[in-house]
Amino acid sequence: MSSAPLRSALHDRHVALGAKFAAFGGWDMPLEYSGGGVLKEHAAVREAAGVFDVSHLGKARVRGAGAAAFVNACLTNDLGRIAPGRAQYTLCCDESGGVVDDLIAYLHGDDHVFLIPNAANTAEVVRRLAEAAPAGLTVTGEHRDHAVLAVQGPRSAEILGKLGLPVEHGYMSFVTASFQGAELTVCRTGYTGEHGYELVVGWDDAAAVWDAVVDAGVRPCGLGARDTLRTEMGYPLHGQELSLDISPVQARSGWAVGWDKPAFWGRAALQAEKSEGPRRVLRGLELTGRGIPRGHMTVYAGETPVGETTSGTFSPTRKVGIALALIDTAPALADGDLVTIDIRGRRTEARLVKPPFVTPSVR
Repeated sequence: MSSAPLRSALHDRHVALGAKFAAFGGWDMPLEYSGGGVLKEHAAVREAAGVFDVSHLGKARVRGAGAAAFVNACLTNDLGRIAPGRAQYTLCCDESGGVVDDLIAYLHGDDHVFLIPNAANTAEVVRRLAEAAPAGLTVTGEHRDHAVLAVQGPRSAEILGKLGLPVEHGYMSFVTASFQGAELTVCRTGYTGEHGYELVVGWDDAAAVWDAVVDAGVRPCGLGARDTLRTEMGYPLHGQELSLDISPVQARSGWAVGWDKPAFWGRAALQAEKSEGPRRVLRGLELTGRGIPRGHMTVYAGETPVGETTSGTFSPTRKVGIALALIDTAPALADGDLVTIDIRGRRTEARLVKPPFVTPSVR
């Protein structure tokens, strides 16, 4: 018997705003809100600012002498490249090179690393780290201790600045601050491709922060718009572009691997795949005509199946159907080549392109 989905600390706020809910990673989260819908929410983030409740994202903490070195020996990216106060995108792989999860590591110091994994994978990431941790290190799951609000868009700095929050720190860095007596962490991170911030705040303090942001004129946005925004950027979603069966090499996420590090989970398998060359890689597809691609649709070069879409949507910014797809490396296909996608039994032409589909504005 399946357990009831978890709810955010802001669930009642979403109900009052007329949210349509959907299950996501074991959580009941807003998909879109009445009076706007995905298209208006998407446009708000690209043109002004939107706020997402992403409290379903996991939270975990590693503390103790050598915490950063331990995390660095487990996860793929090289924490040695960043200083305390910085954040880093990284991957938790298994020994086959498959991706258990992708996550953000926040480096507080040599003895303290805070992690934000994906909702459905948090327990597994915490389990793996806890089992590998040497004596003296603690690995704790803090999923329900913190809420996370993502304020994204070109006006995000202006609006949060007027609320008295720090906004001048650089991309992929974070600072602590106080708001109405509550401590929160202001992170210059996000998943939309726009200049933005993620606010990590105590569970019981989330409502006050949400209310202040919404009252400042920021449009509430659901996970529907979050998905169209991240797809336009070509950002991977675990379970679609990354998984235990899709390695960082195949997903073109090798930039998040510290190849010169002496140790991390999956190192030998990933080094071998990189050396030999992957059998498939993640590519972008842009339809040349009408149609909306979705995930798990077959891609053809002529009459030969050459891959499958992993994500697909209508791009509200570009006004065209776009997709991410795992495409075979043989026969070789170049960006600009035409292929077809089987969209519900109808072959639809698309052009291979290199993501992102829109110009990034994260900095």
